[in-house]
Amino acid sequence: MSDKFDTGVAHPARRYNYWLGGKDNFAADRESGDLLAKSYPAARIAARANRAFLQRAVRHLAGDAGIRQFLDIGTGLPTADNTHEVAQRVAPDSRVVYVDNDPMVMAHARALLTSTSAGETRYLEEDLRHPEKILAAADILDLTRPVGLILVAVVHFLPAQDEARQIVQTLLDALPSGSHLVMSCATTDFLTPELKANWDESLRTGRSDVYPRTRPEFDEFFTGLDLIDPGVVAVSQWRPDPAATEHATPVEASIFGAVARKP
Repeated sequence: MSDKFDTGVAHPARRYNYWLGGKDNFAADRESGDLLAKSYPAARIAARANRAFLQRAVRHLAGDAGIRQFLDIGTGLPTADNTHEVAQRVAPDSRVVYVDNDPMVMAHARALLTSTSAGETRYLEEDLRHPEKILAAADILDLTRPVGLILVAVVHFLPAQDEARQIVQTLLDALPSGSHLVMSCATTDFLTPELKANWDESLRTGRSDVYPRTRPEFDEFFTGLDLIDPGVVAVSQWRPDPAATEHATPVEASIFGAVARKP
């Protein structure tokens, strides 16, 4: 998660944009994406499945759970049906704070993402590793009322599990009862031994910056929370849309996803 805008260094947000078929990326991002795809051929399918999980989870929060405030950290470059669009389609008065550490993301967000007149959208250029700064700057959110905390495909860029758990806990501790956590993380639990070995080699050689979590490690982030049915599953299996044109298998969408409520 680089803090500086350098087109010669791959950034996760721009690489993800490349995998999703976007145009807001550079040669370094495409090269990194292609290298990772050689180790994990379903990378593009997984990116689409993860994005669809985000949209279904936000729809649940805005609809069934009645959430009207969202803190989306590691938002990535704008594409179709972003968090605020999904939420405000259900509840026009929803407020959304986007956070990313890539200046290109923020430039595009400010130019392309507009809120409904009843709601509000804010963009912060900050890093997940600074949760206190994020909370202090997210001033359009009323932290006495439930918040949907969205950490989709971002925590797996933190190598150390203990640090990642502490950061997520710091964010959750600041939110009141009734808040929800939407989270996804890459995993190798679903992969064949050959694909897992490829992933491990990519990390060892520095071609990958994605640190997968095992099921027990992912479960740790939800300690003390009430998991929403169906619990922890591959993102493609979290309340899948029967009308969707693509239904990825857990091997293809090798990403854990879950939604949970803070009691």
